[in-house]
Amino acid sequence: MPSPFPPASSPSLVPHPRTDTPPTCEVPHFPPVRVRGGRYRLHRLARHRRRAVAAGLAITAAALVAAGPQGNDRTRGHPATEPVRERRAVKTVSAPVRIADGATVRLLRPGDRVDVIAAEEPTAGGDAQVIARGARVTEVPELLDGTVDSGALVVLTVPRSTAARLVGASATARLAVTLC
Repeated sequence: MPSPFPPASSPSLVPHPRTDTPPTCEVPHFPPVRVRGGRYRLHRLARHRRRAVAAGLAITAAALVAAGPQGNDRTRGHPATEPVRERRAVKTVSAPVRIADGATVRLLRPGDRVDVIAAEEPTAGGDAQVIARGARVTEVPELLDGTVDSGALVVLTVPRSTAARLVGASATARLAVTLC
């Protein structure tokens, strides 16, 4: 069987008869292969990390848009549900209220939030119920001398319907406040 290797030109390259290795040959000279910028590509990517992240996000967004729904009748984004009802603004009014305990009113300051409680007279059953929740104190007029026994006035900002309940309750019950 002929040898797959070409015959050697020098006597030192002749294989030894007892070895099974092929004869050595010269490797032709060629210029080195250089990849332009390959060595510094990772460093450059680390330096421009924000740019790389932005490019990745842009590619991801483009892929999501391309893979989105294809039908023209389907809408994008949140599915359409019941239409949102338009909320009307609640009209608030300032309601002057006489609180039975004048000393309690001295603790109040404009901007405080209070609950107004109506307490029935003990002879009428003695029930207590909350008339207004979270009413904002608008004004606390100064107490006049000798009026502590008859209560004190406080001006509250409440919705119009609550103001009507306050007026109705003040005619039949004693009013008290609790700070929220």
